[in-house]
Amino acid sequence: MVLYFDIAGDHAEHDEWHTYEHIHERLSIPGFLRATRWIATAATPKYLVIYELSGTEVGTSAPYLERLNHPTPWTTAMMSRYRGMIRGFCSVVAGSGFGLGHAALSVRFTPAAGEESNLRDRLEREVLPALSSQRGMASVRLFRPAPPPPMTQEQALRGPDTPMTWLLLATAYDAGVLGKAGAECLHPEALEWSGAAPGIAIGSYALHYAATAKEASRTVSK
Repeated sequence: MVLYFDIAGDHAEHDEWHTYEHIHERLSIPGFLRATRWIATAATPKYLVIYELSGTEVGTSAPYLERLNHPTPWTTAMMSRYRGMIRGFCSVVAGSGFGLGHAALSVRFTPAAGEESNLRDRLEREVLPALSSQRGMASVRLFRPAPPPPMTQEQALRGPDTPMTWLLLATAYDAGVLGKAGAECLHPEALEWSGAAPGIAIGSYALHYAATAKEASRTVSK
């Protein structure tokens, strides 16, 4: 599950809630494996959050929907402060490299009409390996959006979400290498030539917080 958003008001309060209550709560739901929160270094929206799941079916599971339809008082107060939410469940359809670096490059795009197969094939065969093979890089993943999940009480509190597009996410332990590799392999003109529609959103993010379900199971939500 991938989310991009901004927050109105005190970011420190949001980060405290998100770290000590919300992520812990999510990782306690069966099927949630790991959560990472990223902060923009040169991008909008400011926040990028990724929950790694056992499968996209978690988005319609009873434990997940029960939690979203019965938000805590702190969550209820926080939902009204979300701005510009882009959210959706995705499948990882291609990848190269391994691990997770502290620097991330996010590329959101939509395939042009009739070009989905060609674009995915070129990204998988040429672009992802070219990125991940460079020293300083960690991994590159290509995400395809799944059908939107049903409306829940949490979503009603903050308003409709913008659906997720396709996403290419590259991470590195060397931010300089990532920036150079992105400029060479992922500039909008090249992606459009390969079959992406205009309107590509590229941004840089830094890892802010990460936790796994196993770690959350050893602690109590604060």
